[in-house]
Amino acid sequence: MQRVKENDSVTVVYDGLLDNGELFESSADTGPLQFTLGSNSVLPSFEEAVLGMAVGETKTVEVNGEETFGARRPELIQTVDRATFAGKEIQPGMVLGMQMEKDGASHQVPAMVTAVDDATVTIDFNHPLAGQKLTYRITVKEIRQA
Repeated sequence: MQRVKENDSVTVVYDGLLDNGELFESSADTGPLQFTLGSNSVLPSFEEAVLGMAVGETKTVEVNGEETFGARRPELIQTVDRATFAGKEIQPGMVLGMQMEKDGASHQVPAMVTAVDDATVTIDFNHPLAGQKLTYRITVKEIRQA
């Protein structure tokens, strides 16, 4: 029986689950994932899980939040003057496109509104999955030798 080894190209299907069991990502929505082991195109622990698997085999792997979307960083939570959003309906839970400066260039980045009062709006620039332990259920569909 052929097993996945370093430098093989593989096709997998997967489900990504939050710690509470909620599905946050699935290849059922995006299509099968194809990658080559050793190419650093997927998370290292995802790649390690696939190593040694056979076609049709399913494995579950837990990935810590540091490896996926990084740790939650308190400095990425900012409070801004409510007047910045004059005339706009702003509510907690909304995701806004905010302009940020980095290396002399302006970039639009998503930010989650976490609190609103008459004077201020609190915005979280952390990725929504930052710091969360994630579980991937992976099934190998095809192995192509290097």
